[in-house]
Amino acid sequence: MATKTQDPLDQRSLGWLRYLHRKATTPDNWDRDGLPHPHWDNITGPPMTSFHRFDLIDSAYAMALMSDRTPAWTEVYSKVLDELVSRHTSWWAAEDWMTQFGTDPDRGNYPDQYRALIPQDLWGNYDVPGWTANGVEPYGIQMDPVAADGMLFFKGFFGLLLGLHRYVSNDSKWNEPFEMIRDGEHTFSWTHSGVMSHLAEQWHGRHMGCHCENTKIWPY
Repeated sequence: MATKTQDPLDQRSLGWLRYLHRKATTPDNWDRDGLPHPHWDNITGPPMTSFHRFDLIDSAYAMALMSDRTPAWTEVYSKVLDELVSRHTSWWAAEDWMTQFGTDPDRGNYPDQYRALIPQDLWGNYDVPGWTANGVEPYGIQMDPVAADGMLFFKGFFGLLLGLHRYVSNDSKWNEPFEMIRDGEHTFSWTHSGVMSHLAEQWHGRHMGCHCENTKIWPY
């Protein structure tokens, strides 16, 4: 009797790979004068994760797992991850940081489902997690989301994405200087190692951790 062998990737995984490859290689423009393709989700998980970059990051994990199962397809996985990294350098990846200045003008109108996210005594006078609050005191406006005192979740997930690309592709291309945001004077140069070194310095300088949204540190 023949021994049944297990496919390295089952049909569901192959379908997911096909979808992610199509999604990542469909041309769109994440710079400020462009718009992400509608297949990038910016609806799910408000108020904290309803931005395009979270779909971008969540699309990356399967590539690393699949590459361990089918290393002969490394070129395909590397292409997907490279496209994800490229989009994460753009203005729309940091849309919240580039548009949410000061305190949230809508915080007096939050829906009741946000109550669990806000101290009871400060309801109506406190920004919900997800409002990045670029420019609040004592930090002032900091247009570079990597260099900023806040935006831990932006630069942390970006570092993970860069690491997954390097792990799968063994290509150090993103450790050469690249431009981020690319919005006129708001254009910033970074490298993979530079992003991670800066983040490590921020953690070292703040025993309680560095902020996601300004003034908010996530204990987990």
